[in-house]
Amino acid sequence: MPTIKQVAALAGVSVGTVSHVVNGSVPVSPDLRLKVEEAIRHLDYHPNHVARSLKTSRTRTLGIIVPDMTISFFPQIIRGAETGARAKGYSVIAVNSAESPERQGELLSLLRSQQVEGILLINAAAPTPPGQISRVMDAGIPVVCLDRVPEGFPVDSVSVEDIDAAELGTDHLLAQGYRDIAIVTGPLSLQNERRRLEGYQRSLERAGVAFSPDRVWQGNLRSEALAAMCRERLSNPATRPHALLCTNGPTALGALRGMNDCGLRTPEDIGFVTFDELTLDDLFTPAITTLVQPAYDIGFRAAEILLERIDQPERDRDAVYTVRLPAMLRVRDSSKKLIRRDGRPAEVVPMRIKR
Repeated sequence: MPTIKQVAALAGVSVGTVSHVVNGSVPVSPDLRLKVEEAIRHLDYHPNHVARSLKTSRTRTLGIIVPDMTISFFPQIIRGAETGARAKGYSVIAVNSAESPERQGELLSLLRSQQVEGILLINAAAPTPPGQISRVMDAGIPVVCLDRVPEGFPVDSVSVEDIDAAELGTDHLLAQGYRDIAIVTGPLSLQNERRRLEGYQRSLERAGVAFSPDRVWQGNLRSEALAAMCRERLSNPATRPHALLCTNGPTALGALRGMNDCGLRTPEDIGFVTFDELTLDDLFTPAITTLVQPAYDIGFRAAEILLERIDQPERDRDAVYTVRLPAMLRVRDSSKKLIRRDGRPAEVVPMRIKR
């Protein structure tokens, strides 16, 4: 097995320079880095990080726990976190909790046993047992929560501006002439889902449109159940809303399936806006209007904060970082202006500008 000394000899540099290139601990000139990297490839050298961690008590590894890797929003967060970590010479271990608080607890223990130096956490949808996060932090391992932020607990967090984003989507539908708008949510046990509901309500109130609890369609994050719920509520033309606002990708896919089952088209029969880009968006006709969350940036910024916590362990734990990033409305065909039955565009009530 090649050694670091052999790499240094082949590259014509010191062992310390090879170490700096491998660990990213000290900047190295581009010419020297290129020589070291070529020697590493030629010798097929693999540094022994286990031995190094035993010597230095540093693994230069972060963990990230996501609820469901099949939802495209979460892998984008992982990519951002990996980029942020790699820039500082860290690697990332990604694991999946399957939306289970119990599994999440097991994974937190697993990552601790792997000697990760910090953990990025997207909470499971079901309520997390008290103390699950604080035990990790009490053990000296910093935690940053992403997207789904726990309440009543001081922890660093990065997420989207949920209220503003939901207002933006609802404002857009109202400006297109829609007034009877239903919101399809995930579990309202999640703070971000409740905040998106709050944004929807604020937008309606500002436009002078009455809020109806019957237009809050709370679901889970399972496509089949969401499709069944939407199919039932869309089947009666007399009670069908004019538009839907979905608060995440899974609810959007379930709602679209329910609409299809009812023979409904968008925007001809119902306007449609959703949070999160759908991975197969190019296959949807017409294209879907989307509130795009900066998933990659959320992951990248969270990794930066976590690494800062690792580098500054003396920083007051109660002085938390709270980062909220804006969403962007990407307007496409699914939210075109509401058309009246006589074929003319519906009257659009002017929107008041938010101050």
